[in-house]
Amino acid sequence: MARKASLSGFPEWLPEERLIELHVLEVLQRTFELHGFSSIETRAVETVDHLLRKGEIDKEVYAVSRLQAEEASASESGLALHYDLTVPFARYVVENAGHLAFPFRRFQIQKCWRGERPQEGRAREFTQADIDVVGDGVLPFRYDVELALAVVEALGALPIPAFTLRVNNRKLAEGFYRGIGLEDTAAVLRSIDKLEKIGAEKVGALLREETGADDTQVALALELAGIRTADTSFVERVRALGVTNELLDEGLEELRQVVGEAARCAPGRVVADLSIARGLDYYTGTVYETVLDGHEGLGSICSGGRYDALARKGNRTFPGVGLSIGVTRLVSRILSQGFATVSRAVPTAVLVTLADDDAWSEAQDVATALRSRGISAEVAAGAEKFGKQIKFADRRGIPFVWFTAPDGTHEVKDIRSGDQVAADPGSWTPPADDLRPVVARA
Repeated sequence: MARKASLSGFPEWLPEERLIELHVLEVLQRTFELHGFSSIETRAVETVDHLLRKGEIDKEVYAVSRLQAEEASASESGLALHYDLTVPFARYVVENAGHLAFPFRRFQIQKCWRGERPQEGRAREFTQADIDVVGDGVLPFRYDVELALAVVEALGALPIPAFTLRVNNRKLAEGFYRGIGLEDTAAVLRSIDKLEKIGAEKVGALLREETGADDTQVALALELAGIRTADTSFVERVRALGVTNELLDEGLEELRQVVGEAARCAPGRVVADLSIARGLDYYTGTVYETVLDGHEGLGSICSGGRYDALARKGNRTFPGVGLSIGVTRLVSRILSQGFATVSRAVPTAVLVTLADDDAWSEAQDVATALRSRGISAEVAAGAEKFGKQIKFADRRGIPFVWFTAPDGTHEVKDIRSGDQVAADPGSWTPPADDLRPVVARA
């Protein structure tokens, strides 16, 4: 992060840093809404049983209790802060299924809490931005393609370096492993998921130890994981390995659709990477991971996948596909590397000066007139010399200073250029770039 927080893992931004974070959030919200996603917000707490049902390590969950409670009620015992937005969303869908129109398109931007070791890119309190489409009983596969394109568009509008959305398919991987005689596909996926961290040799040792794979099976599993293409040529490369399996065929076709359409709409942004496994057990098809090119050590900035049975209600299942963007992880890297600049640290565009203390009420009227037209304004606290009032504005980063003469006429000064012109509080407007702080790529 740009600065070290006083409480490790709980970042706090300076005003100019917060403006960059707000810009990121605004871009994401605008893009998601353009793609037809509705905003929701879920409660911050869930029951511990519900959170741990999906296999999360319990030591990473922050439990919640009331300090002054003499005796916790049944509904208040066993509560914890949510560590992601997917598990709360699954509950939300089940509880509100009768009120939602399916397929339900949702985006959700909220804080999460996870008790892991803090470092750049990993905070204990962090903001996530999720998009999901959930169906009732069935969900057409084309949503897997659509979500990839929506996320590529959203990330492409942010002040970040080039990125790569890496895509794989769990059906492809599991079908391949079964085709070579490895039936414990979950164990194979867990081992392959560590490939970037520990390397091929150690992954091979894990496969032998945990799945009983022989040398031929290890070689084939690693060869599959080594396939990476920016087009659909991965299909022929997988076929060339000589493995046959019905599930493999299904996964190949689904991945071909995602990568083929992405190559057409966003060339170079999406690649088929058959080493991507995603450790969470609830993914059943397409899986996504996104990295900043040249900043792979930061980890994934956006990940997710297809889940066919994360949410259930009696005999009803709610299959879905979703991606989660690590907003705090992205913002921390934007700040630490200076990827973005902000034109000023305060929203104020105009400081209304005071010729004397009796002019305060009239100055407030000027500020009110400006605000009514969307121009951020504040009034000087005291009638100091104009030079001091101008210096105050300059120190704050306020670009314009307003003067009212004794005869009731007005002038406004751009303190950056020194230009001063006559102005009317009811009609004067600053240039569009000065209406609010502007965030731009550095």
